[in-house]
Amino acid sequence: MKSCELVTYVTAVACFITENCREEELPIICAMLSQLNDTLRTIIAQNIFCKKELERILQAEKELE
Repeated sequence: MKSCELVTYVTAVACFITENCREEELPIICAMLSQLNDTLRTIIAQNIFCKKELERILQAEKELE
């Protein structure tokens, strides 16, 4: 997906949410999306860490051979 398409998609989703939800629902939706963002970043960071750790272990084993 091109960056302009992504921005357009996100804007369309935001407009859809604001047009179809009550104003008092918007803060909880924002909080949920913020939590989703944080959780995805945590998962990605953990995956990167585990991959690097596995590569380090495999390299160490290779050097022992």
